[in-house]
Amino acid sequence: MKIDLPEQKKLVHEMLIPIRWGDMDAMGHINNTVYFRYMETARIEWVNAMGLAPRPGGEAIVIVNAFCNFIRQFEYPGEVRIKTFASNPGRSSFDTWATMERTDDPGTVYASGGATIVWVDMAAHKSAPLPDWLRRAVEPAPAG
Repeated sequence: MKIDLPEQKKLVHEMLIPIRWGDMDAMGHINNTVYFRYMETARIEWVNAMGLAPRPGGEAIVIVNAFCNFIRQFEYPGEVRIKTFASNPGRSSFDTWATMERTDDPGTVYASGGATIVWVDMAAHKSAPLPDWLRRAVEPAPAG
């Protein structure tokens, strides 16, 4: 299945996550909530790799929406390759996108999703301008 991602997106992170026995539900496939955990795990690993530690009294990222499209069932055992992309940096937010495929079925997207991330001044409880270093990290290279 072809997944439409924004034309101006940037691959920012890729990781592998093992499918655990406990990820399955009574129907014998991975529970729908686990897909969100997979995306969260990949997003947190990416953020940590950039050196962005949680700062409850400072500035941090906050997820303001998240979605997932379930295309094919993941089943145990296996391993999921999650690719995270970024796009659309604005004043205080940007979008992330994710594709998930099995490592033993490369190129077949089993699920896709994403989230809108806002840079927030946690003490003031309001959005703040994206720092330049973060904007550079998520901004796609100019076309050409």
